[in-house]
Amino acid sequence: MNMVVHAFLATVWCLTNHGANDMTTRPLIGLPGRRKAGRDVAGMLTTFADMQIDLYFANYAKGVIAAGGLPVHLPIDVDPLLIIDRLDGLLLTGGTDIEPSLYGAESETDIYPPEPERDDLELGLFKGAVHRQIPVLGICRGQQIVNVGAGGTLHQDVPPHSGVGHAVDAELHEVTLEPDSILRELYGASVWVNSLHHQAVDTVGEDLRVTGWSDDDVAEGLEHTSLPIVCVQWHPEMMPTRDTDPIFSWLVEAAGRG
Repeated sequence: MNMVVHAFLATVWCLTNHGANDMTTRPLIGLPGRRKAGRDVAGMLTTFADMQIDLYFANYAKGVIAAGGLPVHLPIDVDPLLIIDRLDGLLLTGGTDIEPSLYGAESETDIYPPEPERDDLELGLFKGAVHRQIPVLGICRGQQIVNVGAGGTLHQDVPPHSGVGHAVDAELHEVTLEPDSILRELYGASVWVNSLHHQAVDTVGEDLRVTGWSDDDVAEGLEHTSLPIVCVQWHPEMMPTRDTDPIFSWLVEAAGRG
């Protein structure tokens, strides 16, 4: 029993005298995920078929950790306006399509059905982040959430004959980055990226500008004109040639500046 108590006290001491100091210097980055029923999750026991399960792709958190931040997974139920006050930065991740009515359109495709609860959470988080002026990184769907949150619209299905492969099985393609942009500072004049999307920015939202273009004029990067908000349509967390993508470093460093 004494050994257990001593081990517990040693752990508390480490957290309060070492780990706590380290944690207070590392920016907290919120990462929303998605929610599915157990029956829809591969490999889940039938016992859990009716249970709700929150899912998060590990590579996003790994990118934040590698850049020096602390990832905080956000469940669907969390109040976005309450949690945003505890965060130093926000990472809006990839996922399913956004409900078209949120940008004044009717559904034209059901390839990836929307998840209304996730839409509501992420739009609330984005608006809270804008209000607090904390850094936001949007990846794939995250770019689309930012655009819709700023009043923009989306192409619901990028044509397969557009000239550049944007589907899941597409090869790497080049993105040209605009001068005087954060993306240009991070990657140079252009960057070769993956592509895992079938939707894209159409009308650009208020106070946003396109800072990355594919050869077929799909908006591959968005930035806010005055706030620390950067988005990419590709998946930097999945690029095999980079151990730590510079865009995660940008997010964590910007969040650390407070």
